[in-house]
Amino acid sequence: MNFNYRKFKVEIKNLKFTSDEGQVYPKTAIITFLDEFGGQSSVELFGHMDAEEIYRKIEEDRPIVLDHCYITNFSLSIYRKKHKLDEKSRVLLPEFSAHHAFFDTKFGLDFSFAEFSEGDVNFEFSHFANGIVNFNSAIFKNGKVNFSNALFREGDIDFSNVHFGNGDVLFKNSVFFDGKKDFQYADFGEGLTSFANTEFNSGEVSFINAQFGDGQVSFKVARFICGKVDFHFARFRSGNISFERTEFGDCKVDFRTVEFGDGRINFNRAIFGKGDVSFEASQMGSGRFSMKRVNFGEGEKNFELVEFDHSELIFDNSDLGKGNLSFYNSRIGKLYLKSCHLNHYLDLRVSKCEYIDLSDTIARDIIDLQPYDFEVNLKVLNLNGMRLLGRIFIDWNKNEVEKLIRDQEHTSLRQKSEQFRLLKENYQLTGKYEDEDKAYVEFKRSEALADLQEAVTENPMSRIWVWPRFAIQWLVFEKMGKYATAPLRVLLSMLVAYTMFSLLYYVLMLFSDSSIYSSIGDPDKLGPLAVSFYHSAITFLTIGYGDYYPSGFIRVLSGLEGFMGLFMMSYFTVAFVRKILR
Repeated sequence: MNFNYRKFKVEIKNLKFTSDEGQVYPKTAIITFLDEFGGQSSVELFGHMDAEEIYRKIEEDRPIVLDHCYITNFSLSIYRKKHKLDEKSRVLLPEFSAHHAFFDTKFGLDFSFAEFSEGDVNFEFSHFANGIVNFNSAIFKNGKVNFSNALFREGDIDFSNVHFGNGDVLFKNSVFFDGKKDFQYADFGEGLTSFANTEFNSGEVSFINAQFGDGQVSFKVARFICGKVDFHFARFRSGNISFERTEFGDCKVDFRTVEFGDGRINFNRAIFGKGDVSFEASQMGSGRFSMKRVNFGEGEKNFELVEFDHSELIFDNSDLGKGNLSFYNSRIGKLYLKSCHLNHYLDLRVSKCEYIDLSDTIARDIIDLQPYDFEVNLKVLNLNGMRLLGRIFIDWNKNEVEKLIRDQEHTSLRQKSEQFRLLKENYQLTGKYEDEDKAYVEFKRSEALADLQEAVTENPMSRIWVWPRFAIQWLVFEKMGKYATAPLRVLLSMLVAYTMFSLLYYVLMLFSDSSIYSSIGDPDKLGPLAVSFYHSAITFLTIGYGDYYPSGFIRVLSGLEGFMGLFMMSYFTVAFVRKILR
């Protein structure tokens, strides 16, 4: 049937018409389809049945077969008035089929409160040509309901409160013109629900409070232009849900407080325009919510308060557009933002999350992980390969950053060290110098371990010299001063070294030929222990009065202590000045 026409004209002939399925009609309808310039684009033939004949079939409880039929002004509201029925009385439509039918009405097509009998109901390839199409509160019993390839032209479409039984519900490849498409409170039963490749055009599309059963739900490659796409309070159960490659145009997209069940949710390669996108307070059982390679537009992306405790939420390789993205106070099993471009504010202050993957991202704005009015409960954070051009707000202690990086299972020591280095540079830019020192220490620790591990792996024999070198680095850089970040520790290390040399001199004086002599006759009458500590002090501090001088092996130790003192005083100066200058 021709979908691309602007107007049409109908001519009824008193000629018998037989459909391809063998259905015989007493009259023939000749429909001429006109293009935008009024020219003829095509002509099609249909059987013709007026509304009164359909009403008689309803009265007589006979099958209603309207395949390849042109029907005018059909309305169950008119039928009820004629029979003095309540406006909400159910009307039974036995064995209904309207395949390739053409419904034409001046006042709106009305199937409201219809009750279709058991079995399949077929509206495939039908045209709803003019006015409102009303299926409000209709009941479809068990069987397939097929609106595939249907054309809904002018006016609003009302499928609110419709109940579908156990069977597939198909709207795939259908075309809706501009106007409201209302599926509020619809119950789609247990079969496949498909709006795949459906054209919704402009206007509000509402699935508020709609209920979807355990079957699959597909909006794959569906297209919206502008308006609002509203699934607020909708409920999906255990079936898989696909919005793959769906184009949402410039619509505001609302999935607030939706229950997604336990199936797989697929928004891969979907395209969003200028409207806001909200999944606020939505819920999901155990499953996977995938938004890979999604193209987000200019609106805000709201995933606040979502409850995905046992689910994975995946945005890998997505273009997050111009608006902010927020996961504030959400509970998520695992959150993946790998290889995304984070050009705007990203709120990752989750109330609970096992794992957040920001690896290979490019961040140009603020990433916020710093607790504010509640504790951020995060177990693992992966920053491997991030290019940080913006800032990360994260508190070393409150966020337990060391644990976040150390607990990564699938990154190497080298990769962990690079993540600590990135955080060190970030803390410097944000003025959090205490946190910068902590990140720097972890960076150097991880780097040293990575160097050791890589050297031994490359050449097992190298452990003969690599391990001693590592031990010296560990003692001097790590234990003595925490890589020049702890001047008090350097000072304490100086005191320990001074005391050890002093006691060593004393022991050598008692049990060897080594000694410390006075060049001025020892006017203060100092004992051996005092002499040892005094000589150690003037040597360690490189004062060198010359009133006492060593002999024997103590000469060697004195030279070593002088070097140690000079080195450690310089070490202390660097650490102290580093603290003061910041």
